[in-house]
Amino acid sequence: MNISIICVGKLKEKYLKQGIEEYTKRLSAYANVQLIEVADEKAPENMSQTEIQQLKEKEGERILGKIGQDTHVIALAIEGNSWTSERLAKELDQLATYGKSKIAFVIGGSVGLSDSVLKRANAQLSFSKMTFPHQLMRLILVEQVYRAFKIMKNEPYHK
Repeated sequence: MNISIICVGKLKEKYLKQGIEEYTKRLSAYANVQLIEVADEKAPENMSQTEIQQLKEKEGERILGKIGQDTHVIALAIEGNSWTSERLAKELDQLATYGKSKIAFVIGGSVGLSDSVLKRANAQLSFSKMTFPHQLMRLILVEQVYRAFKIMKNEPYHK
């Protein structure tokens, strides 16, 4: 399975990079994982709704440019569906069973994802109704994908 994690913006925090590298290394036994960063737009404090939409669309075009037509897309969106770790494992297992070997998880920038990215997504996943820094979501996501593979393989880790 080939898993891409497409993110808006550069990750600067060393501790987050180290955590992501650790889980990516662990995941290499189960899947090819690639972290893809697309440039973010500068977001001034007092933006109008129109400016926010324009910003989302610019970032969205960059995201969509990284997604192949045969890729199953799961967008992280606060208004998406909440899954348990077991449900994520089941979804990934079913995708593999039905020949979907390319999966992309998409994490938007500070103002979220464009409508075009959300429409392209095959599923919208919410980790919580709370707001998390999009940089931290990378680490949380890669850990959950690792956990999902451990669940699918019935290997110890998930408690």
